[in-house]
Amino acid sequence: MSIRRLPNDLVNRIAAGEVVERPASALKEIVENALDAGASKISITTANAGKSLLRIEDNGLGMNEADLILSIERHATSKLSQNNLDNICSLGFRGEALASIGAVSELMIASRTATADSGLKISTFQGKTQNPKPFSMNIGTIVEVKNLFDAIPARKKFLKSDRAETSAITDMLKRLAMSNPDVHFIIEGSDRKTINWPSQSGKGALSARVAQVMGADFVSNSFSLNFSWAGITIAGLAGLPTFTKANSLSQFFFVNGRAVRDKLLLGAVRAAFSDYIFRDRFPVISLFISLDPSEVDVNVHPAKTEVRFQNPSAIRSAIISAIKHGLEGVGFKASSSVADAALSSFKQPQRHYAPSANQYQNVPSIYEPQMAGLSEPSAKFEHQILEPEVNDYPLGVARALVFENFIISQSEKSLLLIDQHAAHERLVYEHFKTQLKNGNIDSQAQLIPIIIELPIDDCIRLEQAANDLEKLGLFIERFGEKAIAVQQVPALLKNPDINKLINDLADELAEHGSTQVLGARLETVLASMACHGSVRSGRILKLDEMNALLRDMENTPHSGQCIHGRPTYVELEKSDIERLFGRS
Repeated sequence: MSIRRLPNDLVNRIAAGEVVERPASALKEIVENALDAGASKISITTANAGKSLLRIEDNGLGMNEADLILSIERHATSKLSQNNLDNICSLGFRGEALASIGAVSELMIASRTATADSGLKISTFQGKTQNPKPFSMNIGTIVEVKNLFDAIPARKKFLKSDRAETSAITDMLKRLAMSNPDVHFIIEGSDRKTINWPSQSGKGALSARVAQVMGADFVSNSFSLNFSWAGITIAGLAGLPTFTKANSLSQFFFVNGRAVRDKLLLGAVRAAFSDYIFRDRFPVISLFISLDPSEVDVNVHPAKTEVRFQNPSAIRSAIISAIKHGLEGVGFKASSSVADAALSSFKQPQRHYAPSANQYQNVPSIYEPQMAGLSEPSAKFEHQILEPEVNDYPLGVARALVFENFIISQSEKSLLLIDQHAAHERLVYEHFKTQLKNGNIDSQAQLIPIIIELPIDDCIRLEQAANDLEKLGLFIERFGEKAIAVQQVPALLKNPDINKLINDLADELAEHGSTQVLGARLETVLASMACHGSVRSGRILKLDEMNALLRDMENTPHSGQCIHGRPTYVELEKSDIERLFGRS
């Protein structure tokens, strides 16, 4: 078969398959054009999840007749200065989006410049274009996309449900709105609730826009990112380690103002939070990366959602450093969602009614009122202060210990419940890291070496890892064929379960197959050691020990969550408690 040129309409439909995957894809291309045109207000109307109608109106610069005609031709663009693909500073640059959209829908574009008396509109359907006609409109551009993919039933049947497509449109607009806080976005239609995000300006513009899009709850439970290194600037907001989600859909990434979805960025965020959250939970983040345009290739994918960095390791390091620096400023703070979850656990009282003296009289009398969850025998107060101390500590002053693990503390305005084991676990771990950063971890010699019997293979692995373990304050040596002698343990560990610690370390080495990986996993080993060496549940702390633990938490970063990501304390403000009793 001889080679032949494909007709233009077929070429455009093939290109549409790369650029226009779903209604949200078409919307993205058109809104990006509006942003590139300097629009300060963009209104979007949808119908039938965008499949029947996408209407985008902006107040940007507009187009004259010549530009309007060229706008729907393939590879025609105003955004590539000097044909330079290595320094792209606009959102759209390929020049094929409108041509591709027009090949798979009924497309109408109307536009008016500031110097024109009226607008012009042009229409295209299945590759056939009408000449421009006069159109009454304000300055800016209106784009209407109707009956998307009707001409390609095979493509249309692969679209998801209306709910899923509507959600994809909203998600796409969230990303575009967050990267452009100075633009007013309005989204409405017969298939959705109206969304109105007014423009934001000034120093707090980004936080205000993120609050509009992601919710004020996220902003109040987040910390700022502000980091620069080697020409890379990292900005944005990241949620506290105790403010997480079950998936990564609440992670938003932007590179030079372009919304992207990149495995490198996802992995860097995961690594930065690895010390602080559950493995099956995901941090919430809105991350903005700025760097020289020549250092990043945005031309990797037709939809421009993927990028390639010239120096990916530098980007990864900058993101991890930015988040680590931000976390250092958080201190012991835990998210308010922990308190909200605690409040929701309290149950309303259930009223029980006794039979009336007259079985025919329908006037119930209240009898034996009980509150489910609080009507059981009271918890034992092992330590109780009769005379409150007047102190203004953030985590308050210890009042009691209940269930042999939870410290009840009172501050000036709150009541706090602290998990002594989880809190001490984090404290030991952070002190371990500080000592390791400053050199080796302090150790304490055992009066009599502890002999632990193990399989031969485990003994060999531990013996090979002995030098690395010494850096962690753990000194061991081989004791016969099937045993290890523990000579010294980290001084930070108080009454640790040495037998279980050594067995867990042996399992860690066996799982990763080589003692060489231990150096790269020192923090994981430290976490295991901290867990075994922390105050155990069931240990009755004295009053001064409880208060010492609280003061240590206040002075230790990240003490608001344990090394597994669980919260170490719950804080209920006085107003929260009053609300439980209907006093608010």
